Amino acid sequence: MKVYKLPIPAVQYIQDPSHTATIFHGDCLKLLKALPSNSIDFILTSPPYCIGKEYEKGMDIESFKSLHSLVLPEVARVLKDGGSMCWEVGYHVNAATILPLDFVVHDLVSKIPNMQLRNRIIWAYGHGLHSETRFSGRHETILWYTKGDQYEFDLDPVRVPQKYPGKTHYKGPKKGEPSGNPLGKNPSDVWDDIPNVKANHIEKTAHPCQFPVALAERLILSLAPEGGIVLDPFSGVSSTGVASIRCGCRYIGAELSANYVRIAEERLRATLEGTERVRELNKPIFTPEPGSKVATAPSHFVAAQSTLPATDDFCEAKAAEPVDRMSASESLSCPPHA
Repeated sequence: MKVYKLPIPAVQYIQDPSHTATIFHGDCLKLLKALPSNSIDFILTSPPYCIGKEYEKGMDIESFKSLHSLVLPEVARVLKDGGSMCWEVGYHVNAATILPLDFVVHDLVSKIPNMQLRNRIIWAYGHGLHSETRFSGRHETILWYTKGDQYEFDLDPVRVPQKYPGKTHYKGPKKGEPSGNPLGKNPSDVWDDIPNVKANHIEKTAHPCQFPVALAERLILSLAPEGGIVLDPFSGVSSTGVASIRCGCRYIGAELSANYVRIAEERLRATLEGTERVRELNKPIFTPEPGSKVATAPSHFVAAQSTLPATDDFCEAKAAEPVDRMSASESLSCPPHA
């Protein structure tokens, strides 16, 4: 594991199969220019979101577009034919108006020849800032592209437990036999089983928008060849690097912040030594026991909720009333029954 302030030595270092990880402390465009074409097996990153964090002061949506218009063609160039690129983004918020940044990214990537969108993955999580002017944001998006039509995809290492493991075939020659894959099911394109990194998360560092190692592991295990080179052009505190090492890959990242480079170096060295604190990919999300303090509503919550009509009774009563066709919106106030 080494940190370099010049891009060419960093590239030369990771090209040696005996080396596991390196960070270039500098502008990712300099690193990308130093990388040969078709030299990277897998690319995973979460770029600055232009939301005013400490490390992206002054960045607005036009800056985001300008940066990506330079970076995306370069990452496509260095990606091997058949390789995958995953770009994890959220939303740009300005005066309570949102812009999905994956729209911006895809508009740019769609202009690059041979880059094919395979999945738009929704990463949903339970915690975040609360909004009073719209529904609180609780998801981000991962765009998975491949370079060409022939690509690496190994589902087995990332399968999740079957929801109905006892389900059986109901007809045909396998009638009565289990119908699910014994290794588990496809995790689908909506991931709600990986919590985001907040204050009490075991992986939390000084980075304000750190993504969890498990998120990177699911992508690396399924999309990167073992022993391949993984690139993160906006490496932050190197969650991608930690995941790469744990998954048997080599890693190269670029980062501008000296503080984040220092933290990343510590994390990567700890991972190589087997001492890095990581929340495992398949660890279930905590569910409080019924009757526990956090699962019990305070009395004033119960009193407030008791003033609201019970949903089923309220809807049945409304359904029995005559509908005023001039104010039909009232007749739509009840949620449909599934």
